[in-house]
Amino acid sequence: MYIVIAGAGRLGLILAKGLQEKKHQVCLIDKDKRLCNLLAREFDKIMVVCGDATFPDVLRDAQIEKANVTVAATSTDEDNIIFSYFAKELFGVKRTVSRVNNPKHTPLYKYMNVDNPVDSTSIIAGVIEEEASFSDVMTLLSIKKGRLSIVRVDIPENSPIANKSLKEIKLPSNSVLISVLRGPEIIIPSGSTTILAGDEVIATTLINTEEDLTKALIGKV
Repeated sequence: MYIVIAGAGRLGLILAKGLQEKKHQVCLIDKDKRLCNLLAREFDKIMVVCGDATFPDVLRDAQIEKANVTVAATSTDEDNIIFSYFAKELFGVKRTVSRVNNPKHTPLYKYMNVDNPVDSTSIIAGVIEEEASFSDVMTLLSIKKGRLSIVRVDIPENSPIANKSLKEIKLPSNSVLISVLRGPEIIIPSGSTTILAGDEVIATTLINTEEDLTKALIGKV
């Protein structure tokens, strides 16, 4: 398949690497010229287009009309919706998948006919409502075809990341911290978010680096 991904952040990169390793053709679009230059040098088998994924001319440069699937992975719902809408309505892409950053915007994604809006917050909330009994570390979901795992980790007092902001924490490559559960609060983390002992962390990584992610978060396996 040919897959176009808008947004070369950590999520976009993990998807691009995993899909390319499965022998799919992948194109990444990002606004950051410096990042695009770095990616173009590092990944010779991934097409990199520098530009705004909400501009039709940029989408043409990405040959989006050939795409079997598009993935909107930017941190802005507005950009994700516009990219997905243009992919489907202007270029005839049959399947659009999008990250939902703010659950309040989910109805808009559906109204704009995004095929698969993925709202991680609602997924996490569903897990909480089940009131399941978890151990310190639990694999919530393994997507073996994409070689991805989503894990839940309780942060202990002696965790190497306790009382550190996300920008101070070094996670293994191909790992993304999706959400922090603090009591009844669900936090979508940014670089300034501080992780506290007692927090429940939801993260995603490649299956073969799950043990490294666990060590980074709690200091033990």
